[in-house]
Amino acid sequence: MNHTVQQLLLAALVVLPLLGSVAALLPAPPGLRGRGPDQAVLRHGVTVTGVVLAAAIALAAGFDHDHPARMQAQTDISWIPALDIRIHLGVDGVSLPLLVLTALLTFLSALYAYFNRPAGPSPRAFVALLLLLESGTLASFAVLDLMLFFLAFEMVLIPMYFLISRWGSGEREFPPVTRHHPEEALRAAATPERAAWRFILYTLLGSVVMLLGLLLIGVKGGTFDMVALAADNGAKLTHTTQLIAALAIIVGLAVKAPMWPLHSWLPDAHTAAPTVGSVLLAGVLLKMGTYGLVRIVLPMTPGAAHTYAPYLAAFAVVGIIYGSLACLALARTGAKGDLKRLIAYSSVGHMGFVLLGIATLTPTGVNGALFANIAHGLITGLLFFLVGALKDRSGTTDLDQLAGTSGAALYGRAPRLGGLLAFGAVASLGLPGLAGFWGEMLAMFGAFDPADGLSRPAYLTYMAFAGFGTLLTAAYMLIVVRRVCMGDHPIEPRTGTEPERPALADVHGHELAAWSPLVALTVLAGLWPAALLGLTDPAVQQLLAGGNR
Repeated sequence: MNHTVQQLLLAALVVLPLLGSVAALLPAPPGLRGRGPDQAVLRHGVTVTGVVLAAAIALAAGFDHDHPARMQAQTDISWIPALDIRIHLGVDGVSLPLLVLTALLTFLSALYAYFNRPAGPSPRAFVALLLLLESGTLASFAVLDLMLFFLAFEMVLIPMYFLISRWGSGEREFPPVTRHHPEEALRAAATPERAAWRFILYTLLGSVVMLLGLLLIGVKGGTFDMVALAADNGAKLTHTTQLIAALAIIVGLAVKAPMWPLHSWLPDAHTAAPTVGSVLLAGVLLKMGTYGLVRIVLPMTPGAAHTYAPYLAAFAVVGIIYGSLACLALARTGAKGDLKRLIAYSSVGHMGFVLLGIATLTPTGVNGALFANIAHGLITGLLFFLVGALKDRSGTTDLDQLAGTSGAALYGRAPRLGGLLAFGAVASLGLPGLAGFWGEMLAMFGAFDPADGLSRPAYLTYMAFAGFGTLLTAAYMLIVVRRVCMGDHPIEPRTGTEPERPALADVHGHELAAWSPLVALTVLAGLWPAALLGLTDPAVQQLLAGGNR
């Protein structure tokens, strides 16, 4: 593909959602209002995100797959000469899959919202915020200047804050946590406003710390250009400077990842967020943190990355076990566990595998981390769509109610919905042949033989705990499938005396359209992992080695 066309496509990915966000706030032209202004603006969201997805697919089709380590479609324009800050865009094998994933999940979210309008204020503001969120997320994966990366990183906070606080649910308050009932801590639901405040305060505080690290690298390295800094491989930074800068950046990115123990904002945010908010938060926003570790910390501060790697791996493994145990506590009978909250805690465990892969500092581990990023986005996005649909039908996401005598029992009442939920669960637990398997396996392979200078006995221990985490994941996911799809009280043949269960609608056509791509890609990535690993591996090799080889 022509270089100019590639440049235009990449620029369009960032700019079109931003322009669409502004246009969503304007009155719809009379000929495009359809059945009303609400329908018009929701259709506008589907149209803009569809065009952005088409541009992302065209960019991927025109990408030079023979040289995925080379930065392509670059635009480099001086923006603030006094500070040497440039509008520098580009894409390589690390960022391309994330760009396509973001465009896909945002389009599917807009399509789902068109048919299932979230309860809340004006749809006009909802669509504007959704498009602004897409623009900031795509920019985070496309920019190649440290200051632009920080601005894009911050750009997503405000729209997600309002999506949670204004379109969220979960006004119910639980009793205070007591030492006699510690499990209450796992299900203490927050109001949307409180959850949104926790989300933005955690991420803002992390971002302030991260900014200091980015400035230190830029000032000491003589440039904010991410390509030049990666090629320099930390040569201009003393070891002390690397340690300080990397620590600040890791803390900021770990909040967004999220890494235990900086994860506590996540369950509340997911529980309170609307369906599309949860899909984008889990499927896309969490990836910004781990992407920053691979793009910035590993190549720009290699000495510090080597120093901090064992600690990062230890936190990652704790997150894997902690997230799984929290899910088991929520899944047990009588715990009043919330299904959305359970999937949120499962994300803590799954992202632990991503962090473990990165912490091995090996091509195998980092490739596994990037693969797990994409797999988690596909699978967890599907699960949050399914839980949202289940809540629309049954009015609750409480597992005890869903599994009770009047609960979902999906296999008998909505078999296609039950089948999709079971598919998402087994994909999430890492069943071989589906996308979730390869990322976890490669992360553990990387831990089996970590980079030179790292303690192999320590990483073997981490690998063993991570392997145990996969067993715990299988346990809670299968419990969820059994309880929601079959129920704690199997349906007995009707005698004619008991009241008839209310109808439970099965999968609608628009839901099938929104979910089918995620199912297909989960299967495709599981059966043909080379399609993704062939993109990431050369780019990872170059980032870890430093410079242009």
